[in-house]
Amino acid sequence: MEKEQLKNKYLQQIFQYIQDGIIIMNQNREILMMNPSAKRLSGWELGDRVPFCSFCENRQKSPKEHTCYLIEHNEVPYFLSKMPTYHGSKIDVEMSTALMYTDSNEQAFLLVLRDQTLQLKEEEARISKLIIKKLIEAKEEEHKRLAQELHDGVGQSLYTISVALQAVESYVKDNEKLNTYIEEVRNELEQVMNDIKLYSYQLRPHSIDQLGITPTLSTLVDSVQKVHPNIAISLETDFEERCHPSVEINIYRVVQEALHNITKYAKASKVVIRLEKKATNLSLYIEDNGVGFDLQYMKKEGLGLKHMEERITLLGGSFNINSAHNKGTKISIQVPNWKDDFR
Repeated sequence: MEKEQLKNKYLQQIFQYIQDGIIIMNQNREILMMNPSAKRLSGWELGDRVPFCSFCENRQKSPKEHTCYLIEHNEVPYFLSKMPTYHGSKIDVEMSTALMYTDSNEQAFLLVLRDQTLQLKEEEARISKLIIKKLIEAKEEEHKRLAQELHDGVGQSLYTISVALQAVESYVKDNEKLNTYIEEVRNELEQVMNDIKLYSYQLRPHSIDQLGITPTLSTLVDSVQKVHPNIAISLETDFEERCHPSVEINIYRVVQEALHNITKYAKASKVVIRLEKKATNLSLYIEDNGVGFDLQYMKKEGLGLKHMEERITLLGGSFNINSAHNKGTKISIQVPNWKDDFR
């Protein structure tokens, strides 16, 4: 007897606290019993009639067939559907049922509702993340293509023109005025060629595909240092391995964006970039001694920071930033499984 009482006690506890909605209804779909989760999900009361779900409302059936698929077939299937609630909206649920009791005049059915809202939101977030990842990959592929076009197409054509000008110059040595003009054209052409090379590198550095992240970051730091000699920029790393291409290009873009922000806004005199291989992670630290900023404001308004964080999140990594007024800024990034493909 005590075991039976204990069993009933446990069943009552399960009925009260289980997250799934449990409803007992008769053949007229009147609610005879329901647990708190069912009431929370649906807003229905005892004595209410359970409405037909969207699956039953829309399915093909014979004229004499019961609208409710679950009652008609006396099965215990699990399927997803939308169930109307008391206030007119519909919730996504996984449903199942079972015939619990029957006699010549009455039947009682068990209806179980499992809320799918959270799972659907998680799936939407996963799909959104995948779409963003594919968009970034497509953008990088387009950058790669354009960089190659500039380098191999436009760059080579300009070089051919430069060589032709040198040949023309050799034929008109005695015409000082024409020589001066050709020299000016050659200087202008050289400047255009340098610009094309710079634009090509900014779109997609060739070295990242050929040599990897460390030599490419070193070249990036050198190029920024030349333009901003008043800022001491150092790259500290002994990392020599190749990462997955997605990791390499996204790490590069983050450093590129960080250096752009520092040189434009931070008024820093020193920048330290450290790339380290830890036991399980690839770690990146970017620290400057600039003016800092209001972290809460920048998290809301700073698109550059959002894009940086988004890139690292897509790699399954963590992105942290600390900054305060006149205390500089430090970005800390951890990327796990940096040799793997991220799907």
